[in-house]
Amino acid sequence: MTRLPLLLTLQDAAPAVVPADTAWMLVATALVLLMTPALAFFYGGLVRSKSSLNTMMMSFAALGVVGIVWALLAYSLAFSEGNALIGGWSNALLGGVGTEAKGTIPHVLFMAFQGTFAIITAALISGAVVERMRFGPYLAFIALWTLLVYAPVAHWVWGGGWLMTRGVLDFAGGTVVHINAGVSALVAALVLGVRKDYARQAILPHNVPFTLLGAGLLWFGWFGFNGGSALAANELAALAFTNTFLAPMATLVVWVLLDYFRTGHATAVGGATGIVIGLVAITPAAGFVSPASALLLGAIAAFPSYFVIVLRSRTRLDDSLDVFAGHGIGGMTGALLTGVFAQKAWNAAGADGLIAGNASQLAIQALGVASSIAYSAVVTFGILKLLALVTALRAEPRAEGVGMDVSQHGEEAYSSGEGSILVIPDASPAAAPARALSPQTAAR
Repeated sequence: MTRLPLLLTLQDAAPAVVPADTAWMLVATALVLLMTPALAFFYGGLVRSKSSLNTMMMSFAALGVVGIVWALLAYSLAFSEGNALIGGWSNALLGGVGTEAKGTIPHVLFMAFQGTFAIITAALISGAVVERMRFGPYLAFIALWTLLVYAPVAHWVWGGGWLMTRGVLDFAGGTVVHINAGVSALVAALVLGVRKDYARQAILPHNVPFTLLGAGLLWFGWFGFNGGSALAANELAALAFTNTFLAPMATLVVWVLLDYFRTGHATAVGGATGIVIGLVAITPAAGFVSPASALLLGAIAAFPSYFVIVLRSRTRLDDSLDVFAGHGIGGMTGALLTGVFAQKAWNAAGADGLIAGNASQLAIQALGVASSIAYSAVVTFGILKLLALVTALRAEPRAEGVGMDVSQHGEEAYSSGEGSILVIPDASPAAAPARALSPQTAAR
């Protein structure tokens, strides 16, 4: 069974907990949780050193803020029985979430696994607003975003909502995770505006090895992300695992070749980016397509994201770490190509796509993509404008210049000697000017 029929029938079935499925899902949940610290390294290496801790904290903080919001309310809104648009309140405050079976795993484990998805999805958005968004408003934003954007779209696609009943295929999060985060990141970048130094000086990655480490750990965790979305230790998990193994390889090769033929260099940042975009693109298709199709899908996915990044760099859009090009465009590409390459021969509970003679599935996938784009954009814009009414979203130019690490956290990633910057609260009164000293004659 895939996630698709499983989530539709959980309320009617009364299966027992299967130890093998539980063991695999425990591992998968831990793997997906690891992806958020991995994202911190991936993003943290791409920014300047003076804002690297702040960038990494934006990911780490999501582990706490989004995790708590998920447990208290968002899980219920996403997965409890409700209507076509939103779930109900039956699992609020984790009511009714115990060790009873949900499918073939304990309900608490299903809740935790889905929570790891919510956490990293919110953290992805931070890549568009690094080096300028204040930390407090960011935390408020991801809390509200989880409730008002992530939970409803998760319900539409996975929790029995209207896109699920229409047959939209999204095995592990092309719409729910990547389009959702990518579009919201684009809106956030537009609302906040460009960084103080954008287009005035080179803004270069301060630690490319961090980015490579992050990409490698993301790929490692992604096996739980996609393989775990089978919700069991079965043949479908093996298919999703294998497709997650293959697709990024193809994207990496194509991306490096594009880099080389365009610039004459095969860059490390480009290679890391290609891996992540391959992972993004295969996510919605992982349990619906053949391994050969996964290779082809990964190769195709490199092109739209690569050229959107090239185009974006020539504009005044400061999507700092190209979240929209990577996750938004990559998610759209993967979701639409699922409608091309899906085959019931590989997953009888899915659907045939265009190459199997079912052109209508591509139209259904396009509906899922369009509705996710529209909803994410509108509600994200509303959340940011609402927060802007009560607090400043951006740091002051001086704080940006000093670096977000010191201004937001009072510490630095790298210091010179025994502390390179004296941290003085902005609210403290200005020190009185020093009294002029006149030369003194030495006593004889």
